[in-house]
Amino acid sequence: MTDQVMAAIDGSSFSEGVCDYAVWVSQALASPLNLLHVVDNHSSVTGNKDFSGNLHLGDRERLLEELSAVDEQRAKVNRELGQQMLASAKARAIEGGVTEPVTRQLNGTLVETLVGLEQEMRLLVIGKRGAAGHPASGHLGANLEQVVREMHRPILMVPKTYQRPEKILMAFDGSKTARKGIEMLAKSPLFNGITCHILIVGAGTAENRAQLTWAQATLREAGHEAQGAIRPGEVDKTLQGYEKEHGIDLLVMGAYGHSRIRNLLIGSTTTAMLRGSRIPILILR
Repeated sequence: MTDQVMAAIDGSSFSEGVCDYAVWVSQALASPLNLLHVVDNHSSVTGNKDFSGNLHLGDRERLLEELSAVDEQRAKVNRELGQQMLASAKARAIEGGVTEPVTRQLNGTLVETLVGLEQEMRLLVIGKRGAAGHPASGHLGANLEQVVREMHRPILMVPKTYQRPEKILMAFDGSKTARKGIEMLAKSPLFNGITCHILIVGAGTAENRAQLTWAQATLREAGHEAQGAIRPGEVDKTLQGYEKEHGIDLLVMGAYGHSRIRNLLIGSTTTAMLRGSRIPILILR
């Protein structure tokens, strides 16, 4: 199947939000829901110490046997915990209205597993941070940044608590990729009945005004309520200001390219926007 909504479930505090947003997306798109947990039995290793200088004859073999037993026990515990997480997520999804959510538990690293499965996905839902992320940290999870870099499917990054979106904001720069994003929004049933805001961060030039007019017309022709604005300033601060001013529930951005907006996601300036966001962000590819 190539049209699944896939939700990355782990032991973090973001898992309930991931599950609830995935239910919303699955129902809106009429796509099957796949709840995925990846068991990475090496992720908890904090460091590699070299004890070779302290080992006596026969110690190495005994130590390797003990370490193997520890690894085997840890793998068993991780599998059982993962199964419990998936069972809870499945029950929550069914309660949310999804009749037949599928659960999958795979071994490996999260990023490599998701990249390997992306041909099956229509959209990926993932939390802002994973189980290893400190709850007080404003940083994005390292896995999330890697997933955004390497995957070619839309990614919905979500907060801990679900709120059904009623107003979305698309950061628009008039580029070919951004125009494709507007066309995707116009066609997608995910945004039926949701007010679409379009924001160009830049000068009020004739070209920018023409781009904004095109974006609004494209959305309105598809039956969406569309509002738009052009504002000068720094991209992240301007987007955040507009978001708060209009009570935006979901931000839509494109991932690749050379514009100031898309460089927020990939490049040295990544983070101010995503790190500080309290609303979900849909990253289009």
